[in-house]
Amino acid sequence: MGRDVATAELNIENKIPWVKMIFLLTGVLLFALVYYSQAWPDAVDPEGKHFVLSREGKGALAVFLLAGTWWIFEVVPIGVTSLAIGVLQALFLIRPAKVAFKDFMDPSVMFIFASIVIGLVFTKVGLTKRMAYKMLIIVGEKTSMIYLGCFLVTAALSHIMAHTAVAATVYPLFLSIYALYGEEDKQTRFGKGLFIGMAYVAGAGSIVTLLGAARGAVAIGFFNDVVGQNVSFFQLTYYMFPIGWIMTFLLWGFFMIFFKPEKKVIPGLREKARRLDAELGPITQKEIVAIVIVFGCIITMSLRSFIPALKPIDKTAIILISTILFFITGILDIDDLEEIPWNIILLFAGAMSIGFCLWETGAANWLAVNWLVMFQNANWFVFVMSIAFFVMIMTNFIMNVAAIAISLPVALVIAPYLGVAPEVILFASLVTAGMPFLLLVGAAPNAIAYDSKQFTTGEFLLYGIPASVMLMVLTAFAVWFLWPLMGMPVTISG
Repeated sequence: MGRDVATAELNIENKIPWVKMIFLLTGVLLFALVYYSQAWPDAVDPEGKHFVLSREGKGALAVFLLAGTWWIFEVVPIGVTSLAIGVLQALFLIRPAKVAFKDFMDPSVMFIFASIVIGLVFTKVGLTKRMAYKMLIIVGEKTSMIYLGCFLVTAALSHIMAHTAVAATVYPLFLSIYALYGEEDKQTRFGKGLFIGMAYVAGAGSIVTLLGAARGAVAIGFFNDVVGQNVSFFQLTYYMFPIGWIMTFLLWGFFMIFFKPEKKVIPGLREKARRLDAELGPITQKEIVAIVIVFGCIITMSLRSFIPALKPIDKTAIILISTILFFITGILDIDDLEEIPWNIILLFAGAMSIGFCLWETGAANWLAVNWLVMFQNANWFVFVMSIAFFVMIMTNFIMNVAAIAISLPVALVIAPYLGVAPEVILFASLVTAGMPFLLLVGAAPNAIAYDSKQFTTGEFLLYGIPASVMLMVLTAFAVWFLWPLMGMPVTISG
């Protein structure tokens, strides 16, 4: 009898995960069908310019489909799928290995590494618990108010620092708050809402200023080159502030509906938070040193937008100074490197590699032209929304800067024929580029939130669909009503 039970347990452990195997092979099949297919027709823009989809471009689309399938269904660890992206590019001569794998150490990836280290430091020195207890004393015991408090802090911080750094900073804070929910590491609706919400709201807050992400500054510079108009820091904030904050409150309502916490109230939480806060005692020297280092880097990065002498210095170099100083001051040691979630860093590294691959092989341009020319005779409003939709979808797979850069040139060529003002195209694109709600690879906060183990990639996609619909509705409201009311030109005469 005992032998039969042992045999049954062994068979269960050794059981082939057929569902994962099916989706693994689906990804491989999609790759083969696209890569080995006959040449695809050129994309032609309204001026008659042809965009050829080369063999390398077709290969980039093939890798893109395989990686997307594997990421969504988690057939292997997400970091391993990222490694496959580099390997496939090298094996099938889509891009040289030296180029494909160089993207794994792109400055954006190192920025994420440094941001995660900041979060690690805040946890180690006790700052996250201190902040968590202070927040809970203020927001109280209602889980709806805890949601709101967490979302407001995340959105506000994303106005003054990169949303990646914000997510990495508040992530351990939210872990400390969730620990007081009383469900340990078990997945709950509250846990899902708290961490997915962190990712979504970080994006919503980041669109409000140029400090929230690099996409705004790059897009404005690109817009200035193409259209010959400049958009100031305060002009961007003027139009984006209401959208970012309306979206933040809409997301609060969204998570209260889709992830309504199991507990309406956590009895005694405020008193417990007060007691735990008191037990921490006065702020320590290590906490002070950590705060000085982090805010020194944040202030320096923020000043790059206002002080010309600082602009040539890359923000990644500035934030990595914090990592170096943490080790110099003894706050971190070699053992702490084992705490870094390398799976998450590899995920984003692979996302950078496939993004550059689509960009450099011309596949992204081919996609953009084919999509936007379908709307070249459409109503101006439909045309603007088609651009916003394309950017939203693409920014879930590739860098949001690249998603804007491949769509704006085509859109700005078509716009005059439809009487569309260029400003509304720029701002609508920036709204949707800032909020990739579908895939983890769309933004670093998504990947950081995933490390909580509160949700799967499939769940993130599933709930990202209605959230993306809500985003498109808000964008439509801004384009049709709000921005014209605020003085933005959306159409041009003759």
